[in-house]
Amino acid sequence: MKTVVVKGQKRKSLGKKESKKLRSQEIVPSVLYGGDEPIHFAVPVSELRKVIYTPSVFLINLEIDGEIHPAIMQDIQWHPVEETVLHVDFLRIQEDKPIKINVPINVIGLAKGIKGGGKLKINLRRLKVKALAKNIPDAIDIDVTKLGLSESIKVSELKVDGIELLDNKSNVVVAVVITRAAKSAGGTGSGSAEDDEDEAGEAIAATEE
Repeated sequence: MKTVVVKGQKRKSLGKKESKKLRSQEIVPSVLYGGDEPIHFAVPVSELRKVIYTPSVFLINLEIDGEIHPAIMQDIQWHPVEETVLHVDFLRIQEDKPIKINVPINVIGLAKGIKGGGKLKINLRRLKVKALAKNIPDAIDIDVTKLGLSESIKVSELKVDGIELLDNKSNVVVAVVITRAAKSAGGTGSGSAEDDEDEAGEAIAATEE
């Protein structure tokens, strides 16, 4: 996983009034957990943009008053109306302790079911994993090339070395659902569209909106 540096400064005083003052200056109140005591600090919005306005996830070297703290971003509190960040929680990383983090998926290939009139449905764009920081990938690759009409890939079918997948094993990650056009054409493959629906009814039910 890629690493970025985010710079901040320890807060000299706490409280709602001080937090409001910081936000008016485009500075975000933040906390680093995972050590002997939490570290309360503040980060300019400009420093956070590179890690919050992106689908990617990063290991973060927090530079607080010149001292480096390896961490991950654990939680972001957003303003309920405006698209502004109110507060960020970070978690300190220790090399020998696994962490939990959401990792994006990366779909590879063109599903064969699409050629038969199906549509690729992505149910989970991120997967929750538990692993040592050094083992966490930038993304989890999922090859959908062999997926036919009404076929799916569940969490239980994914294997990634060095990490544990925490989502429900029965959750469908991606599936090829039958479109109306495909149904009208009678479907493709080894059976009819109706047969395909019977064989993978559970997957379709989990993927249709």
